[in-house]
Amino acid sequence: MEQPNLSYIESMSGGDKVFEQKLIDIIQKEFPEEKQVYYDNIAANNFKAAAENVHKLKHKISILGLVKSYEVAVNYEHHLIEGSKEGQDAFEAILQNMTDFLKTL
Repeated sequence: MEQPNLSYIESMSGGDKVFEQKLIDIIQKEFPEEKQVYYDNIAANNFKAAAENVHKLKHKISILGLVKSYEVAVNYEHHLIEGSKEGQDAFEAILQNMTDFLKTL
């Protein structure tokens, strides 16, 4: 599985460490909340809302440099819209990978 990184954040910041930290702080605050809402919607079989959650989470996946994981999320979002949980395990493994990474920052 590909590993999250800060390359995108670093390229956006132009070397501005304060800006980088602000972005990291925002992700560290928002990600756990958004992830929990996703899990709540999945547990309730609310596929439409879960698809919207995945859509929001895709942006953080992208910001953390997870190109292949982004595509997994896109596919999973489409499956959810169609009423299927196909791709759930792969997507949730990505969420765990991101959680573990964010704890190291």
